[in-house]
Amino acid sequence: MEKEIQLHMIGNAHLDPVWLWQWQEGYAEIKATFRSALDRMNEFPEFIFTCAGAAYYQWIEQNAPEMFEEIHSRVKEGRWVIVGGWWIQPDCNIPAGESFVRHGLYSQRYFQEKFGVMAKVGYNVDSFGHHNMLPQILKKSGMDYYVYMRPEEHEKSMERNLFWWESLDGSRVMTFRNPISYNNWNPKKHEDAVQSKALEVLELAEKHEHNLMCFYGVGNHGGGPTIANLQSIQQLQDEHSKGQFKLSSPNAYFKEMELSNPAIPVFTDDLQHHASGCYSAHSETKALNRRAEHRLLTAEKFSTFSHLIAGFEYPATEIRRGWNNVMFNQFHDIMGGCSIKEAFDDSRDAYGESLNNAAVSLNAALQKISWSIDTMKDEIQSLNKDMDWQLWEQKDAGIPVVVFNPLSWKILAPIQINKRVKSVTDADGEAIEYQIVRGSRTNVDGDKFDTLFMGRIPAMGYKVFWIYKEKELPTPASTQCLLAETYALENNWYRLEIEPHTGHVRRLYDKQNKVEVLSGKGAVPIVIDEHHCDTWAHGVFEFRNEIATFSDAQVTLLESGPLRAKIRVTNRYNHSVLQQDFMLYRDKPGVEVKVKLDWHEKHKMLKLSFPVHVTDPKATYEIPYGYIERPVNGEEEPGQQWLDVTGIPVSGDLPQYGLTLFNDSKYSFDVKDNDLRMTVVRSPIYADHYGERDDQCEFMDQGVQEFRYALASHVGDWRNAEASKKAYELNVPPIHIIETYHKGILPQIAEGIQVTAENLIVTVFKKSEDGNGYILRFYETNGQDGETDLAIPALNRKWTVPFTKCEIKTLWIPIDPKQAVTEVNMIEMPI
Repeated sequence: MEKEIQLHMIGNAHLDPVWLWQWQEGYAEIKATFRSALDRMNEFPEFIFTCAGAAYYQWIEQNAPEMFEEIHSRVKEGRWVIVGGWWIQPDCNIPAGESFVRHGLYSQRYFQEKFGVMAKVGYNVDSFGHHNMLPQILKKSGMDYYVYMRPEEHEKSMERNLFWWESLDGSRVMTFRNPISYNNWNPKKHEDAVQSKALEVLELAEKHEHNLMCFYGVGNHGGGPTIANLQSIQQLQDEHSKGQFKLSSPNAYFKEMELSNPAIPVFTDDLQHHASGCYSAHSETKALNRRAEHRLLTAEKFSTFSHLIAGFEYPATEIRRGWNNVMFNQFHDIMGGCSIKEAFDDSRDAYGESLNNAAVSLNAALQKISWSIDTMKDEIQSLNKDMDWQLWEQKDAGIPVVVFNPLSWKILAPIQINKRVKSVTDADGEAIEYQIVRGSRTNVDGDKFDTLFMGRIPAMGYKVFWIYKEKELPTPASTQCLLAETYALENNWYRLEIEPHTGHVRRLYDKQNKVEVLSGKGAVPIVIDEHHCDTWAHGVFEFRNEIATFSDAQVTLLESGPLRAKIRVTNRYNHSVLQQDFMLYRDKPGVEVKVKLDWHEKHKMLKLSFPVHVTDPKATYEIPYGYIERPVNGEEEPGQQWLDVTGIPVSGDLPQYGLTLFNDSKYSFDVKDNDLRMTVVRSPIYADHYGERDDQCEFMDQGVQEFRYALASHVGDWRNAEASKKAYELNVPPIHIIETYHKGILPQIAEGIQVTAENLIVTVFKKSEDGNGYILRFYETNGQDGETDLAIPALNRKWTVPFTKCEIKTLWIPIDPKQAVTEVNMIEMPI
């Protein structure tokens, strides 16, 4: 006899803590919804409730402890099922890879501590798209299964609603796409939505010849399953076989499907697209997110390093609080830019707290190190300021500047200090060249200039440089080229030419390889009309209705070397002003651009266009902790810190050539044929779902924003450009502290980590959550298996680690040096 097809009826309440309301309202609604779910359990003995979001449980624990205890007993009973394993249901494209890890780390450990369970099912039923590294992150966070809904069938046709989802490293999770809504809504508008939807999903299940899940319950603003919902299911059970519509949970469903082992396909790609406008809506929140993620990671690294070498007290509570805010603000309706205006005021406050917490912790850690460095000179007896009111310099002995590098490889980077000096030396006393550049102040006696020099800083370590207020030291002549003209910049690597009347890049010439990088004008600011879009840009996958470009150029040569040359291009469109500072450095390749945009447009988008001079182009995007190749079809795509177009050069003998674009705060791009475009800003109405528009509507992203991007061409593909590392160098610059003279236990140069494999990036070095050691996490960047030697001098540890392509690896380093370094999962538990 053929087995009867069943539906697992999933009682849930989709809870948007923020959307058309602020988080305070969401807080109240979560309490009411949880109370309602507990009431249903008292009224219907077979009812099972499914709920994600560790943040919600923490709110209940803090504000309604008696209800928290009731939930605890229901979890133990098995009728309240915890899924998700993350802080909230975030946007699943924009947060950094490490943010997704922290969602699992903090949430799964919270669930284990409070309820004795961890989520087995990843659960993001309303997120707008899902990047392809999630299977690995889910697996290594204790979740073997995944539930989502968007993109839906009309946005991305899938062979089945149940499939294996596989990331580039080979990790797989059994994944279920909810076929019709996560709540009671049914597009057929049947008078009994639950029954109508259940029968429709049952028909799909019979077509697929295996069981499916059907979700029910009032959602978005909470609510959950109602009495009427459960009575409707009872009616279905009465009219059909009782077992055909069973009250269940995602845990039970996946366990059953794994045992039955149906023939389901394997899918190896992103799950896109839904709401393509959300990758660029509300620039401020996205920029704050990027900055907070990097600052928290930098604070962790140097707090750990400072703890080891200088006895600094590791600020675990402050860092955790910072991550809690960041994780909450990654909720899909905040991070996706589609909430009300007041919600973004709250988001700004929370990011501010995280950024400040991280800044205070980081500064304390760095100054603990810098104060412990031996900077005393023989001719100095005691501190005094007879020579200068700002610097503690005496007897022309110089003043130490300690420069810290947060990255896991040695860097060459510009260091700009807010003092004008006459000479600079490195830790060995060798004079190095410097440049006087404009500072951010306009003080008396011409005090408006800074000093810029180039520094080589050890990996995740520091180096002391010395600045001299009056003493002049000769520097060796450089063989490197740096030329600056009114409309052109040139170094050993590039010649960059600006078209005078438009301000667009007329030419970018690769001198080393004799290649014209661009096939037409570059950095062209294109204005796109999007009056037809709502805030999400629902149903819109390309933005190509071009109506204008910024023009009316004013071009000014701001700096002319010897270390850096800079041209400022100012363009206008309507009442908006775009200012781009194009920079070449004498001693490093690449073009860096600092942008200031004053935007006053409505229902419009701004893109910067870079047509790459290649045929047969391929586009590769950075995604969280990985990369992905996507079609060059002009569709708007989410990306992280870099995007690359590589193809066959139109002229010359090179087999492959390309251009990589780096950014410090943007997440939305498109590539059509060879034209690479970065979306800078879009200005829809706040929380507009094709509503009735009037003159009182408020538009987002009005006013000034600042960001940076960079360009680097390369022979071969993006790997030759060291795309991932160069992107981090743009996003995580060195930090410096101007010190004074003092004795200390530390040398004037120190390396924090040694990594021999070039295709690894160490993103995390922190104290373990259990406090019994240290956690080091790295990821493979280029899709290549290998082995690396690792060393942390401060721990007197050296060891060798194998890794596989696109792997994210987490290592536990015990405090006891006799214990071996071992691999753990992302929640810091043994594998």
